[in-house]
Amino acid sequence: MEEAERVELTVGAVAPGGHCVARVDGQVVFVRHALPGERVLAEVTELHKGFARADAVEILQASPDRVEPPCPYAKPGRCGGCDLQHVAPAAQLAWKTDVVREQLTRLGRLTDAEVDALGVTVEALPGGPLGWRSRVRYAVDAAGRAGLLKHRSHEVVPIDRCLIAHPAIQELPVLTGSGARWPDAEAVETVASTGGDVSVAAVTDGVATTVSGPRTVREVAAGRDWELPAAGFWQVHPAAADTLVAAVLDLLDPRAGESAWDLYGGAGLFAAALAGRVGPDARVTLVESSAQAVAAARENLADLPRVEVVAARVETALARRRITGPVDLVVLDPPRSGAGAAVVRDVVAAGPRAVAYVACDPAAFARDVRTFAEAGWRLTALRGYDLFPMTQHVELVGLFLPPEQ
Repeated sequence: MEEAERVELTVGAVAPGGHCVARVDGQVVFVRHALPGERVLAEVTELHKGFARADAVEILQASPDRVEPPCPYAKPGRCGGCDLQHVAPAAQLAWKTDVVREQLTRLGRLTDAEVDALGVTVEALPGGPLGWRSRVRYAVDAAGRAGLLKHRSHEVVPIDRCLIAHPAIQELPVLTGSGARWPDAEAVETVASTGGDVSVAAVTDGVATTVSGPRTVREVAAGRDWELPAAGFWQVHPAAADTLVAAVLDLLDPRAGESAWDLYGGAGLFAAALAGRVGPDARVTLVESSAQAVAAARENLADLPRVEVVAARVETALARRRITGPVDLVVLDPPRSGAGAAVVRDVVAAGPRAVAYVACDPAAFARDVRTFAEAGWRLTALRGYDLFPMTQHVELVGLFLPPEQ
């Protein structure tokens, strides 16, 4: 095969990254814009040692789960933001469930029976597959036009509208259809908060300058109001924060007087929820490395005096005993790279009765499942949520229990 060559192939199982796996003359090909079982004409986009990447540019035999992408930019060679617009909504959930299962068996080393016992499924959130994304960062091209990037590329695709963006963001005069130009910016950041705030900032040399709307936005979640910088981290689906809090509390079942750690705690969403369940006399410790998030947590949790906010990397806080066990409950909500073996081992050593793990990457989560298992801990429950419809991404909440439970 050569780059730009077109090959006819039959598409196999789904794979992480929004691809399906195919083979041509024994070589693995990761195919985008396809569905399992389809016969397609695929154009090779990249060649690597041992595998190739390709886009399905013509569908010769379509899957019954194929639909016409609602967005005209969700096509080969165009915007890379959505991976699954060609897949019916119910089939998207099945796709993500299959990816989770495959990662748990291949990387987590769970047996098929163990995965079956977990009853893994991915659930849709309210609101449908479009108009959900409350934070959108648009790239800016050399002509000053805002758009989104091609898949695995720095090339900007100017667009008139992003259909997964929140309706309030879609109405902003930011994109080329409005005639807007951003000659001095490298990116444009937009926010539509659950509290009703809408903000736009231009990013130049890595510095965001507010163009319209407030610099600080209000979010509403877990029965509280949250004030944080417009550029600060918050879940991008309006229903995500409450969904994840409900799952964590249900799985951990916090009891009055129990101590808790909220690791990678951000602005304090889980810490506040835990504090509300363990009561005013129990200790809750939040660990976060982002200075912006630490400041937001301290401000938003000021009414909870038994919540301590520790400004440190989680690895450092555990290794240098900035926080020490014993502890009853732990929430792990790491970045996409996962918690990692050192953090998992230190959490296990602290002796909690239960750990809730919130994961945004099935592969990283599966690797940490293996580390927990090596310490004798069991993944006893797992829930999947489609926080990112139309994309390959999925959110997981797992419950780990020690050997004696």
